[in-house]
Amino acid sequence: MSRIHPTAIVDPKAELDASVEVGPYAVIGPNVKIGAGTQVGPHCVIEGYTTIGRDNQFFQFSSIGAAPQDKKYAGEPTELRIGDRNLIREFCTFNTGTTQDAGVTQIGSDNWIMAYVHVAHDCVIGDHTTIANNATFAGHVRVGDWVTVGGLTGVLQRMRIGAHAMVGFASHINKDVPPFMVVDGHPLEVRGVNLTGLKRREFSEARIRAIREMHKLLYRQELTLEQSRAGILALSVNSPELAADVALMDAFLSTSAAGIAR
Repeated sequence: MSRIHPTAIVDPKAELDASVEVGPYAVIGPNVKIGAGTQVGPHCVIEGYTTIGRDNQFFQFSSIGAAPQDKKYAGEPTELRIGDRNLIREFCTFNTGTTQDAGVTQIGSDNWIMAYVHVAHDCVIGDHTTIANNATFAGHVRVGDWVTVGGLTGVLQRMRIGAHAMVGFASHINKDVPPFMVVDGHPLEVRGVNLTGLKRREFSEARIRAIREMHKLLYRQELTLEQSRAGILALSVNSPELAADVALMDAFLSTSAAGIAR
């Protein structure tokens, strides 16, 4: 039996692995590529220059690869790339990129993306994220690996959320969120370290202690950002096992254009 429902419309130029399933009334455009094992639910529309990896599941009524909501967009052949093993729930909207950036919107692998999530042009979403209902990402946003974003959260253009951070329900992200932190609210406030997430990912006690010390240096000792960075870099001088976490934090702080939530 065919894996494409007879009411679905799949352009003959689209490239679908033989194992892809396409549900009733779905529409798939000519420049779409979909990898093995992916399931496209009823009434989904997948268009644009969109490349989708293996074993993804798209629930009903999602709009994937539509033109960016940007007045400067003039029909350029920009892209949307989606990795493997993502679960994408109902009514999600993911747009392609623009020439004002790299021209690519990118979503990694192993993400859990709930209903009504909007990922705008030129966003880059990492791996293993959990994004709750109605979260909205404006253009050019960067989200690191293992991030959790609460429902009804709005993320302003060009903001960044660092790896392993957690954003609470209905938050307004108008500053960069450093790695490992818990933030929420409007105005945005840093509440502490994402201890629950780090323990679930089996961070060692030494790594967690160092991350808690990073929090103190940034938020509890009334230091300038440069003083905080110097203290954070010193944490790994005699502890090589902390080097990767320290480097992640320092790289984030040193490249923040919007300023960090503080």
